[in-house]
Amino acid sequence: MKIKEPGIIAGVSNRHVHLSREDVEILFGKDYQLTPIKDLGQPGQFACQETVIIAGPKGAIEKVRVLGPERKETQIEISLTDAFKLGVMPPVRDSGDLEGTPGIVIIGPKGSVIKEKGVIIAKRHIHMHPKDAELYNVKDKDIVRVVVDKPGRRVIFDDVLIRVSEKYALEFHVDTDEANAALLKTGDKVYILEE
Repeated sequence: MKIKEPGIIAGVSNRHVHLSREDVEILFGKDYQLTPIKDLGQPGQFACQETVIIAGPKGAIEKVRVLGPERKETQIEISLTDAFKLGVMPPVRDSGDLEGTPGIVIIGPKGSVIKEKGVIIAKRHIHMHPKDAELYNVKDKDIVRVVVDKPGRRVIFDDVLIRVSEKYALEFHVDTDEANAALLKTGDKVYILEE
């Protein structure tokens, strides 16, 4: 097994929502501004103090973190385990690809919104700056394999999407279900496999 050096830092993504301006105002009040509490691995992205409840046909999950900044369209990212609890069956999708996805109810302190679409399981991916893409000899939308080499629990993730932009910092993103299967934590290193 041949790997590409250097290793890439992993970011494990828990359930969260990205909200549009319109939905922020319905959920939290007119002219409400989200409150950043922690910067995330990607430049300009941050976790907010605000949380919401998401509710599906079978159940609800409380204290779901809102991430900023606001987006053009509201998007809800959950794991398959969350999907079972909520009673929805979202597809695995790249961020922003929301056509044909299930909806959900989002409940905030000032109101609630019924979303007709927007729930996804995020496709595992690696964010890269163009300089990183050059270093690893990959391009935007390439598919690679990534190894997590934990003692007794080596996992190879196939079908990992490369996303390249001047706005990105190098980071491998998986959800909590995938990370738990590989004993992976935020800050651990993973490696792209040579093909």
